[in-house]
Amino acid sequence: MFQAAKLIGAGLATIGVLGSGVGIGIVFGALVQGVARNPSLKQQMLSFTILGFALSESIALFALVIALLILFGM
Repeated sequence: MFQAAKLIGAGLATIGVLGSGVGIGIVFGALVQGVARNPSLKQQMLSFTILGFALSESIALFALVIALLILFGM
């Protein structure tokens, strides 16, 4: 019974990875639209995009760490 609860908890903890994937898609989609509208600002927009990608990806890594702690921490 405890093993089933751990698996359910770890599965629920990985929901953050889904949100991170959506966020990364939005960030890069905004980059494509921005470059299409104003190509001269490509380098500045790319730096902001990399920052947005890193912040979104960090949420996915935190969710993965929590899921692994739930599975193997207890």
